[in-house]
Amino acid sequence: MEHIFLTASLWLAVAVLSALIANRLDLSIALVEICAGVLFAYVAGWLELGDVLGAQSEWVRFLASAGAVVLTFLAGAELDPDVLRSKLAEVNTVGLVGFLAPFLGCAALAFYGLGWSADASWLCGVALSTTSMAVVYAVMLETGFNRTEYGKGILGACFINDLATVIVLGLLFAPFTYKTVVFVAASAVVLISLPTLTGWLTQKYAHRTAAIRTKWVVLVLFGLGTLALWSGSEAVLPAYLVGMALAGNAARDVQWIYRLRTLTIGFLTPFYFIRAGTLVSVPALLTAPAVFLTLLGGKVAAKIFGLYPVIGLFRQERKERWYYTLLMSTGLTFGTISALYGLAHGIVTPEQYSFLVAAVIASAVVPTAIAGLAFVPSHLLQEATQPGQPVKSLNSFSDEG
Repeated sequence: MEHIFLTASLWLAVAVLSALIANRLDLSIALVEICAGVLFAYVAGWLELGDVLGAQSEWVRFLASAGAVVLTFLAGAELDPDVLRSKLAEVNTVGLVGFLAPFLGCAALAFYGLGWSADASWLCGVALSTTSMAVVYAVMLETGFNRTEYGKGILGACFINDLATVIVLGLLFAPFTYKTVVFVAASAVVLISLPTLTGWLTQKYAHRTAAIRTKWVVLVLFGLGTLALWSGSEAVLPAYLVGMALAGNAARDVQWIYRLRTLTIGFLTPFYFIRAGTLVSVPALLTAPAVFLTLLGGKVAAKIFGLYPVIGLFRQERKERWYYTLLMSTGLTFGTISALYGLAHGIVTPEQYSFLVAAVIASAVVPTAIAGLAFVPSHLLQEATQPGQPVKSLNSFSDEG
């Protein structure tokens, strides 16, 4: 048991150091934690320490997955249904273009430019078509854009983008079985009844029994996550839908969301973001950097050329368009999941997998850094801030309490 506590202490030491660096440089904590994971894994390999962080151990993988699931739930809970309905055309258009442009572009790049097989090329297109709900939502929290209709529109578009990714991955490579039907049917029943059940539970027990609402929500997230994994999907997909279903309940008790956010960002998500960084094999990249750079450049270029003109239909101000486009160019959760699926089923080779994962994780770092350093539309934050309330910096978490 002492070994687990020691390993957990190492993870949290890296998390604390990342937070200090993020605060000092005014960068996104998610961005710094990913880079810290890459650096730590490289140094450990250079010193021949092996997997000193235990990134492949079951308990670390569970905490990382739980962090992604709860963070995705919080992203859905932040959405205002009225705002989302008013931005339906924007969310659907940006989300679908954000998927199609890199999916087709990167698949063609892998097939014609890198000489990959047809299946490997389609898998490459899927993996690089994603956006990162986890990274984008973390940035939304840190900047305060999660409270604006602009930020809620970005989150909605991210969801549509990733939903299209999951559907196409399933259509191309995963068989449609009775498990899929069971998962969809069970999810529909739960999502329809969830607001009423949660409202009744909150009204009757929330202020008399210790954290029963949080336990109930986590039960639903893990239960649907189990069904999703069993059916061949991913646990983070129903988490976003659960968040959207409970957005109205969350809006009526923001303090509960703040407390859940503190637990998630303070404890769970460092395991997710740091572990994502440890998946990058720097030596493998150094053997063929051109392939990595080609895939990264292809993803980001396809996103920018596809999205920037489309976003211009809904946002005229230059910084708003670039910030929106760059955040939609990120990738992490579904990208690494898609790459791992391809490796596990023999669709891509271990070398191709390393290049894909590295490109996906780099796409979480590079566009986020550029957006945060050069294109933050601060005027939207000033409009959303009440008189006398300071605008939050990029790494601020004043909502944590």
